[in-house]
Amino acid sequence: KEGFLQKLDPRVKIIGLLALILDATLARNFFTIIFIFAIAVLLAIVSHVPLRTLAVRTWLSVLTFTGTIALPVIFITPGDALFRLPLLGWTITAQGVTSALYLLLRVETTVTLSLLLVLCTLWTHVLKGLRVLGVPVVFVVILGMTYRYIFVMLETARNMFEARQSRLIGSLDARESRRIAAASIGVLLTKSFYLNTEVFMAMQSRGFRGEVYTLDDFMMRRRDWLALAAFLLLALAGFWFGRQDSLQSFVNLHF
Repeated sequence: KEGFLQKLDPRVKIIGLLALILDATLARNFFTIIFIFAIAVLLAIVSHVPLRTLAVRTWLSVLTFTGTIALPVIFITPGDALFRLPLLGWTITAQGVTSALYLLLRVETTVTLSLLLVLCTLWTHVLKGLRVLGVPVVFVVILGMTYRYIFVMLETARNMFEARQSRLIGSLDARESRRIAAASIGVLLTKSFYLNTEVFMAMQSRGFRGEVYTLDDFMMRRRDWLALAAFLLLALAGFWFGRQDSLQSFVNLHF
């Protein structure tokens, strides 16, 4: 769908969204992270990205996996006790809860911004934009090949699993299942090496010398410059406010 981000130059999106990601990573207070998260949601709305897509692909998965990682933090971080689990005797500390919330908010915000970049920009344009901005060609090529062939290897693994299942009658015990899984991993690794060589030789025979070329030429327009200025102003404001240790610092500011 055509929306705000879809109409911008890929270089503007890369610079602007990466700047906001950096702000969210370095912020020292909840206010700044929540503000950047609100900007990400607003960008999704004006770019016609369904919030359901963000919820399914990002928010729920990040809450599940990052929450699992952050859960021990609320117990092992020393500080003021908030609650003690009756049976286990573990103590939940205020500092631990704060650290866990910081981690969850940061990851939710940065992953949302990253997903917006991918959903609103052609992958080839992302790679070319990175190259135009001076990212080393080796990094760009590795990123492009990884994105492309991770799906190929997943499809290969699925085909191997289906082929194995179609030749089985009944169920295997745990030991035999582990043996087959280890053998399948070895076969998949061997196939990846062969595929790597064949793909590289095919690319070389078609004139590939390391650079990423597309048929589209990037050209900055007035709205791109305005959007870039807005992104940079938001990023600078987010960086400055993010350096404050707490919301009380905002109240005590002297201009």
